[in-house]
Amino acid sequence: MQPADLVLTHAAIHADGRVVGALAVRDGVIVALGADVDALIGPATEVRDLGGATVLPGFVDAHVHLLDGGLEALGCSLVDLPDPDVIVARVHACAAEADGKGWLVGSGWDLGAFPGANPQASVLDDLGRPVFLLSADGHSAWLDHEGLRRAGITANTPDPADGRIERDELGEPTGTLRESAVDLAWDVLPAPTRAERDAGLRAAVAEALAHGITAVFEAEADRASLATFRRAARRGELDLTVSFGLTTDPEGGPGQVERLVRWRRRFSGDDRIVGTAKIFADGVIEARTAALLAPYADSEDRGAPIWDDDALDALVAALTEAGFAVHAHTIGDAAVRQVLDAGERAGARLSLAHLELVDPDDVPRFAALGADAVFQPLWAQEDDYVRDLTWPVLDADRGARLYPIGSLVAAGAPLAFGSDWSVSSLDPLQGIEVAVTRRGAGGEEAPALEPEQAIDVATAIDAYTVGAARAAGLSDRAGRIAVGRPADLVVLDGDPYAVPADAIGELRPVLVLRHGRPVALAP
Repeated sequence: MQPADLVLTHAAIHADGRVVGALAVRDGVIVALGADVDALIGPATEVRDLGGATVLPGFVDAHVHLLDGGLEALGCSLVDLPDPDVIVARVHACAAEADGKGWLVGSGWDLGAFPGANPQASVLDDLGRPVFLLSADGHSAWLDHEGLRRAGITANTPDPADGRIERDELGEPTGTLRESAVDLAWDVLPAPTRAERDAGLRAAVAEALAHGITAVFEAEADRASLATFRRAARRGELDLTVSFGLTTDPEGGPGQVERLVRWRRRFSGDDRIVGTAKIFADGVIEARTAALLAPYADSEDRGAPIWDDDALDALVAALTEAGFAVHAHTIGDAAVRQVLDAGERAGARLSLAHLELVDPDDVPRFAALGADAVFQPLWAQEDDYVRDLTWPVLDADRGARLYPIGSLVAAGAPLAFGSDWSVSSLDPLQGIEVAVTRRGAGGEEAPALEPEQAIDVATAIDAYTVGAARAAGLSDRAGRIAVGRPADLVVLDGDPYAVPADAIGELRPVLVLRHGRPVALAP
C-alpha cells in the first residue's frame, strides 16, 4: 500500500466504540487504525505524536444559524449582557461608533433581562436614529419609535397572522414585536451587502472550527445564503461540511417545492448538501407563541401553530415526494404532535428541533417513526429563562417535563445535538456537560433541572457526532472515525470520558483536522 500522508500516534482515538492508539490518513481519508498504521509510515509521512491526547470525530452541529451568527457578531452584539442598563449602554456605544443616521441594527438581547420580556421603545428614542434589535432567540425584536414609524407600525396596524405587536393600554405599540410581526420591520431594513455576508460567514466558520466543529446543519437557508456559502467554497474558505435546511413559507403551499428543487440542483456541491426543508411549527414559550396542547397557566391561550393541519400535510407530502427531508422548529407539545402527525401521514424523513415540551404519549413515536430528536442541550438547565419566563406560565406538571432528553433516549429515539448559535454558545463541550449534569456549564450552583433526564457522557458525545450527522443527512460524510471516512477530527486537551462531569465544558480543542489538514489551533 502507498504510505500515509499523516499519522497520529500515542493518542486515545475513539473510533466506533473502541479506543485505538494511532491513525493514518491519505488524501484526506482515514486508511488505517491501531496496529495497521505502522506499515504505512514512509519517508514523506508526517508523524504527529499526540502525547496521549484524546481524539474524537469532528463535532457536528445539527442546528445552527452560521451565517446569521457571523453577521450578528460583526454588528452591534448584545449577547450575554446582564441587565437593561448595560444593554442600553452598549446600544449607545454602538451608535457612537457607527457612521450616519441610518438604521442601527443589533442582536442578542436576553428576554429575561426585561420585565415581562417587553423592552420599551422610549428607552432608545434619544439615539436620534431608527433602531432594530433582534432578541437572542430570534423570535422578538425591539424598536425605538422612529424604527416603528419607518416600519409603518401604528396603533391601527393589525397583528399579522402568527405574530403580535406588544401594545400599551391605549393600543399604542410599545416597541416589542413577536414572531411574524418582526417581519414588518425586517422588511424595511437594508439587506446585508455581499461583502458583509462573505465577512460574516468567514468569521462564523473560524468560530466553528475553533470549537472543533467540522460539519453543520445550517438551519434556515434562503437563496442569498446558499450563494454566500457557494462563494466561500469556490474561494477555498469553507472548511466545513454543510447541510442546508431550506426556508419554507406558510403561505407558499406545495407550489414552493419547485423553487427548492431548483436551489438543490443549483447549489449542491462536494461538501454542500441541499436536501432538507426547514419548517417553523410554532414560536417560543417565553413570548407565549409556542403551541401547547393545554392552555398557558395564567390564561386560556394555548398559543397557535403557524400552520393549519391541512396546509402542513400538503407541504410535507410534497417535500417528501420531491426527495426532501423535513426539519422542524418545535417548542410546544402541540407543535411536536402536529409535525409528527404530518410526517407519519407522508412517510417523511423527520427531524424535530428544540423539543422544550413533548407530551409523554408522543415520546415513543420518535423511535417508531425514525424521527431525530434534535435538542439544544445547553438549554436544559435552570437559568433565568426557565425560572423567570417559562415556569411562571406553565403548570407544575409541564414545568417538570422540560427538555426530556433522557425520556426520549430511553424510548429509543435517535438523538442529535445542536447549538442554535447565535441563540446560545457554539461550544459542543459545554452542551455535553449540561446534558450530563442538567446544570449550567462551569459548575453553576443552581439545582439540576429534572436530573432524571440526564444522560451519560458517551450518549452525549454520540449526539454531537454520529447522531448529529444522521439528523443533518451527513451520515456518510461526518460523525465517525473509521477506515474510509473523511479525517475530520478534534484533538482535546483532556478526556471527556475521564474528567468530572462538571469539568467537561472546560476542555478545549488543541488541534482540529479537516480531511487530514490542520484548520484550527495547530500546536
